[in-house]
Amino acid sequence: MLVLITYDVDTTSADGCRRLRKVARQCVNYGQRVQNSVFECHMDAAKCREVKAILESLIDKSKDSLRLYYLGNHYKNKVEHIGVKSGFDVTETLIF
Repeated sequence: MLVLITYDVDTTSADGCRRLRKVARQCVNYGQRVQNSVFECHMDAAKCREVKAILESLIDKSKDSLRLYYLGNHYKNKVEHIGVKSGFDVTETLIF
């Protein structure tokens, strides 16, 4: 399923800046960055629970926020992209 992970980390302190880097580093491990704090992640339900637990442990719930949108397996007709940095199909093979 496709899961959209978004976060907003308070960076007014050094601790907040560290949390932001840790959250971003984790998200890069599981999905494709589509905007600064937005990641498209193709994963099963078990992996999603794992990622959610990791991210929850990193944020300060009194200052930061984390949102997960579960778009499911039939997401292609639910996503529309306009502008630069066109997306790609996260289920296809990537060659670097």
